[in-house]
Amino acid sequence: MRWLRMGQARRQVQQDSGQQHAMLSDLRQRFGAHVRVPFGDQAGSVAQELASDDGLAVAAAILREVADTAWTEMYAQATALRVPADRMNYRPLWQHSGTHLRWPLFGLGFHPYVHVTAAAHVIGAQGRQTVRVTDPDPLLDHLFEILDLTLDGWEFGRVRVDADAATLASRLITAAREVRAAMSNPPPLPGPVREWMRRNQSVHVLDPSGTQVVGGWNPGREMRESLLA
Repeated sequence: MRWLRMGQARRQVQQDSGQQHAMLSDLRQRFGAHVRVPFGDQAGSVAQELASDDGLAVAAAILREVADTAWTEMYAQATALRVPADRMNYRPLWQHSGTHLRWPLFGLGFHPYVHVTAAAHVIGAQGRQTVRVTDPDPLLDHLFEILDLTLDGWEFGRVRVDADAATLASRLITAAREVRAAMSNPPPLPGPVREWMRRNQSVHVLDPSGTQVVGGWNPGREMRESLLA
C-alpha cells in the first residue's frame, strides 16, 4: 500500500499499485477479441470490475496504454510515409495518407470496444472521484486522443461503424465531459473536437454483423451538447 496525493481536490487517496497491476493483467487475459462473448456484454463486465478507486486508476492506465501504443504505431507509419504526425491532431495525417494507414486501435493489448469502452464508462460515471485518484490533465488528453483516432478511422480508415464503435465514441465524449466538469480550470478543447463541432454530419450505425443499418449518430452534435453545456 502507498499514499498518493493526486488530483485537483488535493485529497489523499489510498491506492494499491500491486492490486492495480494485477487487475490490468487479469482484465487483459479474461476479456477481449479472443473471448466468444459479445463486446458490449464484456464491456459491462469489465466496468463492474473497475468499480473502485483502484479500478478508476486502472481505467486511466488502460486509456494511457492504448493512447501511447497507438501513437507509437501512428508515428512509425507516418515516418515510413515521410509525412508529419501530430499526436494532438491526427486528422491532417489521415486526410493526407488515410488509404495507406492502418487503424491502430485493433490488435492492441486492450480491445477498444471492451476495455476502452468500459474504462471510459466508469470514468464518465465517476468523474469527480476520478480526478481525485489520477491526474486529470493527461487523462483528458488520452480521452480526446482516442476519440480523434476513433472518428478518423470511421472517416478515412474504412473502419465499420457498428453499435460497438458508436458506443465507444459516445462513452469517450461523456467521460471527457465529466472529467472537464470536475476540473477547476479545464484546458481548451482540442482542434479535432472543435472541427467536429462545426459539422452536422450523421453516420450510419450498423448492426454487429455489419449488414443492416440500425440507426444514425451525429458526433458533432453530441460533442456540442456535451462539451459546451
